[in-house]
Amino acid sequence: MDSSRLALLFFLVSIQLSALTSVQPEKLLRLCSTQSNFTMNSTYGNNLKHLFSTITSNTQIDYGFYNVSYGQNSDEVNALGLCRGDVKPDICRSCITNATNEFTENCPNQREAIVWYDECMLRYSNRSIFGKMQFPPAWVMENVNNVSNVNQFNQVLAILLGDLRIQAASGDSLHKFATGNATVSNSQAIYALAQCTPDLSQVECNNCLSNATESLPLWRVGARILTPSCTVRYENYIFYGPLVDMPPPTMSPASPPVDDAPLSPPADVPPPPSLVTPAPPPQQPNLATRKGNTNCRFQFLAPMVSFAILRILKSL
Repeated sequence: MDSSRLALLFFLVSIQLSALTSVQPEKLLRLCSTQSNFTMNSTYGNNLKHLFSTITSNTQIDYGFYNVSYGQNSDEVNALGLCRGDVKPDICRSCITNATNEFTENCPNQREAIVWYDECMLRYSNRSIFGKMQFPPAWVMENVNNVSNVNQFNQVLAILLGDLRIQAASGDSLHKFATGNATVSNSQAIYALAQCTPDLSQVECNNCLSNATESLPLWRVGARILTPSCTVRYENYIFYGPLVDMPPPTMSPASPPVDDAPLSPPADVPPPPSLVTPAPPPQQPNLATRKGNTNCRFQFLAPMVSFAILRILKSL
């Protein structure tokens, strides 16, 4: 091979490597509240900047969960961040950093906002948000393709999601995450994920995941729902990797304040028989290539009732 062709080969390889290393987290949705604003250089605004700086500079959190407060009284800012349970710490930190930048650029004076990426979620508020299950707002993404054998598919999927709900809700204060797969009789595979913010109790996580599952279009070959407190997703392909081992925290997370807000009643449902099997090694596709087959709908969900509005984003 002559020197010119060799130089061209090295150039193409370097471009490809550069593209791989510059991949950004995939943003799914951002909501900025219109209910309450703050003025620039106000105490609340400065507290928010300090809180973002504290989160992004913290390299001691290796377990993918951030719950931080800063300030006092009406100027207190509370932030809660969560990375998907299979996301490595460096990718998690990068995603959280991107989320703070997203707020700075697009929610410059809002006292409350939330953003979801494929790899993480971050929200902040001037009200207490720790240890409280919040279901609305909820955003559903669904594949436009329907399953061919709805009844059988739904039966297998319901048991799979029920098992994952129980596993995730049974997690500890740093980790409420579960993945698994099941097979329909025609050898069609279903892969699913369930996750709650770890500050929730077992009952609250169970309730959130139950509400989320009931809101999914289970006749589709794939769908996901995003809420502030939990997420559920299923697909006919592997979209997650192995669970990231989480060492014990090297610093104590902020103690969540507990208010007297009423909790949702526990779902008194007996555990279904397990169909969850260990997932094979990940073969993650580029999710961006599947956007053409995805519909999105924004939901305002109350217990027992859901109002779905297509492609409408509303503030918190």
